[in-house]
Amino acid sequence: MTTARSSADAARQAVVEGVLERITFVSEETGYTIARLATERSGPDLLTVVGPLLGAQIGESLRLTGQWGSHPRYGRQFQVHSYTTVLPATIQGIRRYLGSGLIKGIGPAMAERMVAHFDTDILRIIEEEPARLIEVRGLGPKRTKKIADAWEEQKAIKEVMVFLQGVGVSTSLAVKIYKKYGDQSIGVVRTQPYRLATDVWGIGFRTADTIAQAVGIPHDSPERIKAGLQYTLSQAADDGHCFLPAPNLITDAAKILEVERELIGPCLDQLAADEGVIREGVPAGDATVPAVYLVPFHRAETSLAGGLLTLLTCAEERLASFADVDWDRALGWLRGRTGQDLADEQAEAVRLALTRKVAVLTGGPGCGKSFTVRSVVELARARKARVVLVAPTGRAAKRLAELTGHEASTVHRLLELQPGGDPRYDRDNPLDADLVVVDESSMMDVILANKLVKAVPPGAHLLLVGDVDQLPSVGAGEILRDLLAADAIPRVRLTRIFRQAQQSGIVVNAHRINAGTPPQLTGFSDFFWFTCEPADDSGLHPAEETAKMVVDIVARRIPQRFGLDPRRDVQVLAPMHRGPAGAGNLNLLLQEALTPAREGAPERRYGGRVFRVGDKVTQLRNNYDKGKAGVFNGTVGVVTAINTEDQTLTMLSDEDESLVYDFSELDELAHAYAVSIHRSQGSEYPAVVLPLTTSSWMMLQRNLLYTGVTRAKKLVVLVGSRRALAAAVRTPGAGRRHTALTHRIAPSVEPAAPRT
Repeated sequence: MTTARSSADAARQAVVEGVLERITFVSEETGYTIARLATERSGPDLLTVVGPLLGAQIGESLRLTGQWGSHPRYGRQFQVHSYTTVLPATIQGIRRYLGSGLIKGIGPAMAERMVAHFDTDILRIIEEEPARLIEVRGLGPKRTKKIADAWEEQKAIKEVMVFLQGVGVSTSLAVKIYKKYGDQSIGVVRTQPYRLATDVWGIGFRTADTIAQAVGIPHDSPERIKAGLQYTLSQAADDGHCFLPAPNLITDAAKILEVERELIGPCLDQLAADEGVIREGVPAGDATVPAVYLVPFHRAETSLAGGLLTLLTCAEERLASFADVDWDRALGWLRGRTGQDLADEQAEAVRLALTRKVAVLTGGPGCGKSFTVRSVVELARARKARVVLVAPTGRAAKRLAELTGHEASTVHRLLELQPGGDPRYDRDNPLDADLVVVDESSMMDVILANKLVKAVPPGAHLLLVGDVDQLPSVGAGEILRDLLAADAIPRVRLTRIFRQAQQSGIVVNAHRINAGTPPQLTGFSDFFWFTCEPADDSGLHPAEETAKMVVDIVARRIPQRFGLDPRRDVQVLAPMHRGPAGAGNLNLLLQEALTPAREGAPERRYGGRVFRVGDKVTQLRNNYDKGKAGVFNGTVGVVTAINTEDQTLTMLSDEDESLVYDFSELDELAHAYAVSIHRSQGSEYPAVVLPLTTSSWMMLQRNLLYTGVTRAKKLVVLVGSRRALAAAVRTPGAGRRHTALTHRIAPSVEPAAPRT
């Protein structure tokens, strides 16, 4: 029966060739694409093709294998099973191919001139006699060589792609694999496919695993299981854990790998023996947890703890003048400078920061953290101390500089991270600083915190400032919470809400939410609620109606009433990426409202995204090779140029740096009209719009909502379902992360039992 069906399917297979003219839809998750193809038979009408076309670029000539079908609404279409790129044969096809931006150095105008001069022989000329290209007006030797080199690279990539497509790799990933391994690409993919998951950005374990199966690596292979264990730990790190207890790791890995638990233990032993992971007993209550770490996180956690203890106990003192200061006199001088008194707990924080070498300051909005930090800086600078101010994000650094009147930078820029991620400043080459103040420290992960503490010189003071009730860092660790739990670390928690802050709906409702009390939705000029219940005849899902309302609020209502720029001043923060009211779909809707396609304006599609000049975008990974000192995950900017001839996109970052991306690097960027609340940490925006729907039920948590609300400086607008709002307020945040920093700083202090 199966054989007969397979034969019938094979008999129905058809092949279609044409030029990809338009892409109307792409799912980044599945690669499913709806596109329009120009074929010789279609004439002026374009053929609709649907199926896995992720990686295909407009202008490419494609050979599609699949079946003819019919859609009840859209009519006849070709259902794609697989595709390959081919060189076009007609004048029109060649002109479209060369002018599409696929070959660096050739834009539409130059393509016209090249085809006009060489006719259909142009592709052979580029291939066999590239020196003759100088015959074309406007092409000199330098540009001719650039075109010839780009052609050779494309040809080599195409050869690799033929193999890679056979094992399920999309065109865009094939380009990345080729750029990483060059002529060794096929060998690496065939014999060491799991290397791809660690070596190539954009390829995770699951993609590498699919490739491994295609090249014949057994399902229960020890290499696969060891790679799966490391992947499970890296997934845990993405969820914020520095380690996993061994039983949790084995259970999770068995589920991911779909193998028996009995096979995993010996592979874990081998991985530990090869130092692929670190195993260590970590105290938790009266028991000891058998912790398993990926090596970088174990090194970072132990090094961070050691660095903090070294700073705390160092005999050297760079702020010695504060040891015997007359504090009444000093605070009186400060009052004269600022025109404002410090509350008792603020004054205590100032004394701690200037007399103890490591201190933590925490508190919610309106409790005076900012004024306390300004006071610390004023007093330190009055004694000629060298003060260094840093924050994890560009926006937070700008805010810190405005607050203190003193230059501030991001942690990455301060440390001057080199290509590869190694900092210029470290234990052997420390910063020239007497006092280092870190704002928004709740969002520093264990890796970054370790690099910073290493660079603080002996005898200098380190003040970590942040709101411990916000979401913890996107990366692994729970630095601020762990330090507050360690008795060895001096700390002050500000709790008093100042009178002027009590008039702000943002401040009042942030504290109500943090206490598990519903926010007050009326009576404030800076806090608004829009209930979004679709009319019965609208045909819209409540989440779709919410998304529609969010777009109207951002694009029309806020600009009209408050005069704020919808791209520069307004940020949509969503609990989730997926769903009708998730960040992904909201970005599509907001882009169409704020930066729509314009006739003749350049744009570039990459996967499921289309980039246009004026788009608000964000960086998705740390890239130490880009810009003056790297560009980092979470950096936000605006697209200022798209050059289809050079195949580059230029972004102006929020740190005022112009960054150039090759089109092949565009998977490092995503639209940022809407971002997840997690990605907003450390940033502050004039206005924040928060969609709350029951579609994101699993993410509706108190600290998530609290973090979103506290990102706003002037205005908060909540949109959605009252039921979703109530769920977010009453649901405590996720349990503690698996970390051991508190234990390492003060072994006598037992950390809270980790979540299992």
